[in-house]
Amino acid sequence: MKKTLPILLLLFLFSHEGNTQTLFTYGKYNADAKDFLRAYNKNNTAPVTNKAKAISDYLDLYIKSRLKIREAYERRYDTLANIRTEIDNLRNQIVDNYMSDPTLMDKLVKEAFERSQKDYHVAHIYIAFRNSSGGMDTVAAQRKLDDIMARLKKGEDFAKVARENSDDTTAKKTGGDIGYITVFTLPYEFENAIYATAPGKYSTAVRSRIGYHIFKVIDTRKAVGKVKAQQILLAFPPGIDEASKKQVAAKADSIYKILLKGDDFSKIATDLSNDYMTAVTGGLMPDIGVGQYDPVFEKVVFSLPKDGAISKPFLTSHGWHIVKRVSLKPVVTNPKDKTYRSELEQKITNDARSKNSKDFIYKRILAKPGFRKFDYDDAALWNLSDSLLDLKPLNLGRNIQPETALFAIGDSIYDAGEWIDYAGTYRFKQDGAGVKPWNEVRDEWIKASMQEYYRDHLEDYNEDFRNQMTEFREGNLFFEIMQVEVWNKAQNDSAALLTLYNKNKDKYLWKQSADAVLFFCSDINTAKMIYDKIKANPKDWKKLSEQYSEKVIADSARYEWEQIPNLKKIIPRSGMLTSPELNMADNTASFAYIVNVYAQPMPRSFVEARGLVINDYQSVLEEKWNEELKKKYPVKIDQKVLAEISK
Repeated sequence: MKKTLPILLLLFLFSHEGNTQTLFTYGKYNADAKDFLRAYNKNNTAPVTNKAKAISDYLDLYIKSRLKIREAYERRYDTLANIRTEIDNLRNQIVDNYMSDPTLMDKLVKEAFERSQKDYHVAHIYIAFRNSSGGMDTVAAQRKLDDIMARLKKGEDFAKVARENSDDTTAKKTGGDIGYITVFTLPYEFENAIYATAPGKYSTAVRSRIGYHIFKVIDTRKAVGKVKAQQILLAFPPGIDEASKKQVAAKADSIYKILLKGDDFSKIATDLSNDYMTAVTGGLMPDIGVGQYDPVFEKVVFSLPKDGAISKPFLTSHGWHIVKRVSLKPVVTNPKDKTYRSELEQKITNDARSKNSKDFIYKRILAKPGFRKFDYDDAALWNLSDSLLDLKPLNLGRNIQPETALFAIGDSIYDAGEWIDYAGTYRFKQDGAGVKPWNEVRDEWIKASMQEYYRDHLEDYNEDFRNQMTEFREGNLFFEIMQVEVWNKAQNDSAALLTLYNKNKDKYLWKQSADAVLFFCSDINTAKMIYDKIKANPKDWKKLSEQYSEKVIADSARYEWEQIPNLKKIIPRSGMLTSPELNMADNTASFAYIVNVYAQPMPRSFVEARGLVINDYQSVLEEKWNEELKKKYPVKIDQKVLAEISK
């Protein structure tokens, strides 16, 4: 447990920097113009013709929200267990996104983006450190490397050398050819060597934990992106003989001929494919990127010329495959694409290339709040460590107690007891080669402690993170108090709802509508399959949808025509099925079964209109509450500041 130095009362250590400009006051509280503009710009991205009016309109909404949030603070909703849990959960989810150096991240993102624009066709020679007996022999590996490099320098064929010398057993067949790779396909040190090598050339040797690696760039191409595909796999069972392999090949040919005649690929994949993970989805595979699968498989998939194209049966070590291209997702070529940048950042964070991304933290900690090492004897600390962790005699270590302070970050002290806890866990080398020197372990502990301190105090270092956490906290407070003061009251006051309905019956009308069943499916193939089965037997729609309950949700209700999927301008009729419609946002699909049609508008009953009435009653309650809050927190707008930000 870290302790606080009582003499270090750093009152203004983390005060926010920069001048503030009050836009309005509400009671004894101020609202800063900078905070308002940040909220306005975030929520008003569309072009406006009259900025002053747009700001004025948004200011009214902003003031009302600030009053509600202030009232939530006054009621101490921020101390509620559910609110605090939500905030802690979000913090833990996003904090790691801010723990890397943004300057280094920008550099790595740029590098990854540039590399993602090309695919490299690569061959590989591997020289293992372990010999045929399983022992480590780096001397022999070095001699073998020298011999291979000498042969390559003389101009010998890379594939020939790989077949004869590579410790990768597949090289005897492939000549070391591992197919195409792209960014993130291989470890970062391998990727660096490859992308630094010109086509037709080979790289310098790269040392890894298990041996040496030499790469040859056979050629390069414009990045092909990712393919969405379906496959039918006729797998070879273990121990299959040649005669049986020929039977599998013949079966693959017969399936291919059936497909060419127009049979349903999805149905055949479900019925016959031995890839049981994809058979349940009609053979639909996860997006296929470069360097993920067998090179033979990838070569066929990426050679399919268009969506819907079906490959001839082809052989890999797994068996016979038939593949259908569903769609092609080209690589992103716009370096400003925010979604792609976010994807690259996530991959970089989980990759070895980000290992130096924490260095900026140590500089910031040294600058604020500062680091201090206390006066103690290193030799005594090492002796104490040897005694407690390796049961060696305790001599000098008697001078140090578990509570002895070793260093401080700001007002947080780290003592010898914490050192022993850390050292006991992290003193061993990752490769199992023994223990590290104590001073190396201590340096790692200090850095780990700095990272932990920075993480715990991130709001004080990063304005974006602080703003995000504030927005989330106040969003939860707003939701909580609206639930209490408006939403729950409107939901539960049946008498008031009925009174409002009776006063405004003419307002609550059905437009053209229909009784219908809406089917929401996990993917388009499932939607088409369910659609075909319901079309054949409409009365069994409920039974059929329940059979696929994990992939299909059926919702039976009355809907206005505009709410029915894929109806468009078609006039519905009883018994009609709308065709499945793909939702491009998440690749789900939906369609509808029409039961009854109401071609003319008609009044809604109170039960049918209840949701609309609740919405109207919420507006009534909220407006009344707004007036009460304005009396409790009188609002005064600084018109000069408003005019300035409205320009």
